[in-house]
Amino acid sequence: MRAEAQSNVEKIAKSVDLLKQRLDWETAPHRMEEFDAMIEDPTLWDDPARAQKLMRDRQALLDSVEAVRKLEGETSESVELIAMGEVEGDDDIVTEAEATLSRLVSVAAERELEALLDGEADGNDTFLEINAGAGGTEACDWAQMLQRMYVRWAGKRGFDVELQSEESGTEAGIKSVSYKISGLNAYGWLKSESGVHRLVRISPFGKGTRETSFASVWVYPVVDDDIDIDVNPSDIRIDTYRSSGAGGQHVNTTDSAVRITHVPTGIVVTSSEKSQHQNRDIAMKALKSRLYQMELDRRNAAITEAHENKGDAGWGNQIRSYVLQPYQMVKDLRTGHETSDTSGVLDGALDGFMASVLAQQVAGKSRADAG
Repeated sequence: MRAEAQSNVEKIAKSVDLLKQRLDWETAPHRMEEFDAMIEDPTLWDDPARAQKLMRDRQALLDSVEAVRKLEGETSESVELIAMGEVEGDDDIVTEAEATLSRLVSVAAERELEALLDGEADGNDTFLEINAGAGGTEACDWAQMLQRMYVRWAGKRGFDVELQSEESGTEAGIKSVSYKISGLNAYGWLKSESGVHRLVRISPFGKGTRETSFASVWVYPVVDDDIDIDVNPSDIRIDTYRSSGAGGQHVNTTDSAVRITHVPTGIVVTSSEKSQHQNRDIAMKALKSRLYQMELDRRNAAITEAHENKGDAGWGNQIRSYVLQPYQMVKDLRTGHETSDTSGVLDGALDGFMASVLAQQVAGKSRADAG
C-alpha cells in the first residue's frame, strides 16, 4: 500500500477510535435497548414533548453508531481492494480504492466535529435573529444578504426554517428578521455565528464608493418543554403593533404583531407572522429560550465572555469580515479561518467557519480541564 493510502487509513482509524470513546462504544447497545424498551411503553405519547425528545435522542445514537460502522466497513473494504489490485496489477482498482479512502478521511473528520456537539443544548432547535447595524440602507441590505446566507445553509443541511418575524428596511433590505431553525444539532452548529458581521464592498445604491456595513447575529436554543423557565408576569411588558413586513404573504393587516419586553434583563422578542394569540405564544417561547441561553452563558465562562464582547453592531466588535472589494476574502477574526470563495460563503458554505470555531472551543475547554 502506498504511503498516502496508509496515512489515510491511520487517520480514519484515529477518528473512529475518538468517535467510539465519545459514544462510550461498549455501552451503546445497552442504551439502544433501553431506548427501545421506553418506546414500547404505551403511555409514552401521553407526554408528546418527552416522547419527541426520546425519539430524537434514540435516532441520534443510532445515526452515530451506524456512521462508525460504515466508516469501519468502507475502510476495510478499500484496504482489501487495494491489496487485491496490487496482487493482480490492476491500477484502476487501486486508484478507485485510494480515492474512497481520501473521501472517508473527510467524512471521518466531519463526524468527529459532530461528536463534539455534546453541550447541554447543542442538540436543540434554535432561534436565529439578524439585525441591521451601523450603515443605514447599506446595513439593511447586508442584513438581507445574511438572511439569505443562513436560509441557504439550513436548506443544504435539510433543516426546517420557520419565519418568526421580519421588519423591512425603509428603502431596501431588512432591519431585522427572526427564524426558528429545526434539525439535529441546529443550535450546536449555529451558536458560533453569534456576533457582529462586517461587509466591505462597492455600494450597489449608485454611490460608486466603497462602503462598510455591519449586522449582528444572535443565536439561542429553543427550550425543550421539559426545561422549566420561570417568567414572572410582573417582569414582562407585552405590546401589540402593526407589522411592517416585506410584503406579499408577510403583510399583516391588523395589529396582530406582538412584542414582549423582559424588564429586568432588557430582552426584547417579537413575532409577527401569525395570529395575535399565536404570536404571543411564539414570543413567550422565544423569551424563555433567551433566558435559558443566559443561564447557559453563566455556566460557561468562555461563552459568557464572547457574548459580553459582542457589543453593538459596529467597529471593533465583529467576529467575521466579508470583503468583496478591493479583493475577495471572508475571514473569521476568532480563528483566522479564511477563504476567497466569497460567493460560496454567501450562498451558505459556512461549515468550515463553524467547524473552526467549534474546534477552537473544544481545544480551549480541554486546556482548561487539564489545568
